[in-house]
Amino acid sequence: MEITLKRTAGIMAVLLILAAVTQAIYTALYIGAPDISRKFLWSIEAVLFTALTAFAGAAMMQAKGYALGWAAIAFAAVLNVVQVGVGLVMFAPFGEVAGEMEAFRPAFMSVVAFSFFVYNAAKALLGLAALVFGMAAMARGAKALGGLTALIGVIAMAANALSMTLGRDFSGELPLAGGSGVLATVLLALVLTGATGEE
Repeated sequence: MEITLKRTAGIMAVLLILAAVTQAIYTALYIGAPDISRKFLWSIEAVLFTALTAFAGAAMMQAKGYALGWAAIAFAAVLNVVQVGVGLVMFAPFGEVAGEMEAFRPAFMSVVAFSFFVYNAAKALLGLAALVFGMAAMARGAKALGGLTALIGVIAMAANALSMTLGRDFSGELPLAGGSGVLATVLLALVLTGATGEE
């Protein structure tokens, strides 16, 4: 069955929105109910990002333009699969051992730091995709939405790059990297399907 680029982009937009929703719920639970297990949300994200990898890869092959944007989405999805996988299979056993053996705590913290590093890399790539497709939307005449998407994309790229290089606490209590990354993801989904009109 042949799936057109327009339909591929539409499916990607839905997957991106769902991923943003799960991350918002995860954050709300982390802040408001930290004792509730969030493993189920991670499992959902693993499936969403695995599917997004396939559809973004297909879009890269189908599209005649915006290759940088499609590639950024595809590799962001791959990195998110890695990040979620680390959380699902490594956090619990490393955390349990670190709780029993203080000497093992640095190893556990390095696993956590690696997970966030990959998370920030993925968000930076989604920011890049938001910039590419936001500028494309502006060129098509959707100046307000396209301009906002491009702007948030730049902010997400910068904030997550700083988190990668300076550490995830570079902005203090302000969740600038994660928040801008999620917002860029939502805006990217809104402008994504329109990018197929010129393909």
